[in-house]
Amino acid sequence: MDIKEYFARISYQGSYDKPNLATLTDIFQHHIRAIPFENLSIHCGESIELDLEATYNKIVRKKRGGWCMENNHLLSWVLKTLGYHVTLLGSKVYVPEYNAYADEVDHLLLKVVLDNKSYIVDGGFGMAYQIWQPMELVSGTDQPQTPGIFRFLEESGVWYLEKVKRKQWVPNQSISASHNMEKEVCRRVYLFTLQPRDIEEFRARNTHLQTAPDSLFVTKSICSLQTADGIRALVGWKLTEIKYNYKDNMDLVEIRILADDEMEKTLKEKFNITLDKKFVPINTSRLSLF
Repeated sequence: MDIKEYFARISYQGSYDKPNLATLTDIFQHHIRAIPFENLSIHCGESIELDLEATYNKIVRKKRGGWCMENNHLLSWVLKTLGYHVTLLGSKVYVPEYNAYADEVDHLLLKVVLDNKSYIVDGGFGMAYQIWQPMELVSGTDQPQTPGIFRFLEESGVWYLEKVKRKQWVPNQSISASHNMEKEVCRRVYLFTLQPRDIEEFRARNTHLQTAPDSLFVTKSICSLQTADGIRALVGWKLTEIKYNYKDNMDLVEIRILADDEMEKTLKEKFNITLDKKFVPINTSRLSLF
């Protein structure tokens, strides 16, 4: 594994000799705009491994993306290599349709300590709830970013991440977004504690999420990528492109349903992904990702 090869993968040409917040933010933003959040392996008959070298080979050399346990595992190696103080953390993702958090830890994120301040770095959430900058670990303080206002709330040692949403303008209402989500003003994203984790602790969940019949990742094929001013996401056959703060505190949401013969071209042109095996899109879950 070679840090310069990783930098080439994310098109990063800045300096990296000083582990500071500006460098961390710059590398992080290059990462989320170059490496998709995706679970396409599951829908190509491939397994998702937690081995760091396998993840490196997939994301850096094969120019694929990955889910949280791949993206943030790789990012932890990058940041440790550059001299940052990194700790793995585990979180439970909020499921709005059930109005509840997951029963078990199902998301990997990173804590980075810089100048006696702690930051949450999460390059593997994807979709419209992907943070664009490292977030300082302070409770009750709004941290505005391009995707919206994020904030942490802490209660009895449990930290909660939430995002304040903008209104959405959806020109093509016939294939509009999700049920009732237009009325949602603030979305809970996940909860976590500061208990340090080891990657081995995620192995069972990594297997469960790609094999359980009711897993979101089994019932939906997902590929999302942050852009300079928004995100694009392919969920099943639905391609959604969001432009943040398009006008008057409103996001522009454009939706198109693709035909099967458009999939390969769309993955290449929109996400820079070329798959080795036959991809079978699916979207049988009603759970909303927006």
